[in-house]
Amino acid sequence: MDWKYLLTSFDGRINRAKFWAGIGIFVVLAIIAFILDSILGTRFTTESGAQFGVVGILVMLASIYFAIALYAKRWHDRNKSGWWTLIGLIPIIGGIWLLVELGILEGTRGANQYGPDPLA
Repeated sequence: MDWKYLLTSFDGRINRAKFWAGIGIFVVLAIIAFILDSILGTRFTTESGAQFGVVGILVMLASIYFAIALYAKRWHDRNKSGWWTLIGLIPIIGGIWLLVELGILEGTRGANQYGPDPLA
């Protein structure tokens, strides 16, 4: 799989290493957005004391598509539909389930209905 399609395509499969690399990209983008918001002075505080930045919000909104694409490909490696991403909407258990299934468990060995083994 070509790296430029890691975050933009819903087709194919990715292994755990590429999944965590994609997550790393999101973390780096969030840090850069935080720094830019601090430098540009575009951070604001709500009445509850929470701080948000304009750049951070824009990066977060743009990242939703890319994260869903990343999750779908990892679900495909587990031989499951990308729709399993919706399990993350279940409070607490959903997040744990996503972490275990996508970040810890090994993918299906050999080819499956979503494509060839990414480790082959």
